[in-house]
Amino acid sequence: MDIKSREERSKNMAAIRSRNTKPEIYLRKLLFSRGYRYRVCSKYVSGHPDLYLKKYNTAIFVHGCYWHRHKNCKYAYMPKSRVEFWQKKFEMNQKRDYIVREELKDRQIKCLIVWECTINQMERNSDIQYMYLKRIENFLKSIDLYDEI
Repeated sequence: MDIKSREERSKNMAAIRSRNTKPEIYLRKLLFSRGYRYRVCSKYVSGHPDLYLKKYNTAIFVHGCYWHRHKNCKYAYMPKSRVEFWQKKFEMNQKRDYIVREELKDRQIKCLIVWECTINQMERNSDIQYMYLKRIENFLKSIDLYDEI
């Protein structure tokens, strides 16, 4: 049983954005300030990545831990109501993420996933921010096709 009415729950869920989320904007500003230029939600790249850096042939996805089921993350909890619905929804999200990664791999486009909890850590601690930024920069210059941060 849900603690909110159907109308309240619908209003809450409608307020959840898929583009221009706070973690995504934070990462965009950070990369832009370091001289990286990108396209936002490029429709020419499989999966419409949050950021696409053409110069580095890299798609960057900022994944919410809850929606994309970040393993061993406190934000990736399972709701207590309508468990079957949520399990199916999360499985479909993960399946779609896998298909997009494979399509990018087939096209030789590098794929970087940055998790919401990583962005939260970066916002709280400048040392962690620097460490992850270096990791992102190293990935952009590497020949690896996939990484998660």
